[in-house]
Amino acid sequence: MGQYFSLSAASLSLASGFAGARSVLEPAGAEAQQIAILFWIMLSGGAVIWLGVLGVLLHSALFNRRRLAEKSASRIILWGGVVFPSVTLCVLLAYALWLMPGLRPFAQAGAAGLRIEITGRQFWWEVVYRPAQGPPVASANEVRLPVGERVEFTLKSADVIHSFWIPPLGGKMDMIPGRTNRLSLLATKPGIFRGPCAEYCGTSHALMAFSAVAMEPEAFRSWLAAQAIPAEGAGASGGALFLRHGCGSCHFVAGTDARGLIGPDLSHLGSRATVGAGILPNTEDAVARFIARSELIKPGSRMPAFDMLPPDDIRAIAAWLRGLQ
Repeated sequence: MGQYFSLSAASLSLASGFAGARSVLEPAGAEAQQIAILFWIMLSGGAVIWLGVLGVLLHSALFNRRRLAEKSASRIILWGGVVFPSVTLCVLLAYALWLMPGLRPFAQAGAAGLRIEITGRQFWWEVVYRPAQGPPVASANEVRLPVGERVEFTLKSADVIHSFWIPPLGGKMDMIPGRTNRLSLLATKPGIFRGPCAEYCGTSHALMAFSAVAMEPEAFRSWLAAQAIPAEGAGASGGALFLRHGCGSCHFVAGTDARGLIGPDLSHLGSRATVGAGILPNTEDAVARFIARSELIKPGSRMPAFDMLPPDDIRAIAAWLRGLQ
């Protein structure tokens, strides 16, 4: 079972796949664009103030070392130390408050054609799509949304405080047990982005992430329609082993007798970019390693290790899961 212990190469591969797709300074959403503009304005204002103070210090130290009169010193303190910072901060605050309705567009959220319900769990993400027309569609550890169409997220937690964040699309929002928070996002560019949990939530907090995929509207609707029906490979032979070894008591797979609700929905696992909530690339080898050594890959997770199973059975189950497109 030594092959299940090698995680470094897979982790590096996954990290390189998300390189350049997680920065708040590379906005791909309307809300993230405003946050980026606010950042650059505040950075520029801070730079101007810093350069001004530095210039005054250099001038005093190198060119004008004479002692100032008390009246002149008081005037410099008043205008440079009180009036100028106060006016600058008030302008920046007013601009930030002016941006707030756009950063948290709750008034427009009611007009969203799609609502995505996200529930944070230790240490994975439950995802349910609730379109305006059609049945809800369950998924896990991946969020897809159409470009150019506003989406409302309803955010919950089943255990501890988590925080939902897709840096290139918008700001973060906490997921609090017993409370439902709302977040509205508008993606403006297609792409694949990495979303981390932004609030410490336990042992594997750093290993709790998801992939966010912004798609063209027609492609998204075709994908959502395919997700609403069982995968073509749901009846393949590996499914019998999946059920025989008890995996179906925790996981749900549409079109099979696997009806578990404790772990992530695996109905279309093969179509997702990652496994293990964003920590491994979605390959047959990675799925097999996660089945055999889940406690090593994600400490503190509720899934037990199945390294007692015959390697051939693990490989067969992994191949079947990868086939659920």
